[in-house]
Amino acid sequence: MDLVMAFTDIVGERVAELVDTQLPAIRRAGALIADAVRAGGVIHAYGTGHSEAAALEVAGRAGGLIPTNRLTLRDPVVLGGADPGAVDPLAERDPDTAHQVLALHTIEPADAFVIASNSGGNGSTVEMARLVKKRSLPLIAITSLAHTSMITSRHPSGLRLFELADVVIDNLAPYGDAVLETEHGPVCGISSITSALAVQLMVAEAIGLLSAAGTVPPTYLSANTPGADAHNEALQAQYAGRIRIGAL
Repeated sequence: MDLVMAFTDIVGERVAELVDTQLPAIRRAGALIADAVRAGGVIHAYGTGHSEAAALEVAGRAGGLIPTNRLTLRDPVVLGGADPGAVDPLAERDPDTAHQVLALHTIEPADAFVIASNSGGNGSTVEMARLVKKRSLPLIAITSLAHTSMITSRHPSGLRLFELADVVIDNLAPYGDAVLETEHGPVCGISSITSALAVQLMVAEAIGLLSAAGTVPPTYLSANTPGADAHNEALQAQYAGRIRIGAL
């Protein structure tokens, strides 16, 4: 089997399926984001493990929205001054981690959240979703419905991410994420690809809605282009203390 071409074919199929089946949810997510931005809100994004890649697509991305803020498992160390050696390597499974992370960020009533998790069942992921909904804020989930339907949540409530979200986008990854069966076991995870596409589609929807309503979308220029720093810094200043600046 030519694994390269086999994976290429599957990616093409999943991309087409994502557009065919998830576009209504993606458009609803885009509308929630546009509403938040129009009201002066910030879009907070959280993901652990490889799902952090989806959060990176939401926040601080060239071509993306400036009022975006990434929450990470490293925040207690990077932002809170915690001892790196004391951080549990399985912190994503601990519900208390969500409290520690969220406490380091400014959350306002106009804000919205995007939480990405392929399994949707780790303790910090579910607890973050619960904390968001306790604040009555909009929550968009990007998850694998195939995977999450086959697991037991690690959260004491027994809930999974999709059960708490206002909008659920299925990234169409299979149980275990890998899509190619080989003699050595399944290989080539696909969730990062489909999740990134879903994020970019909902951002496109949000920007289109903002533009149609007469609002100039506050978007990032690539820092590697002339004039980008001045453009980005002027817009970032409007959200001072509310959004993460830089790659940490």
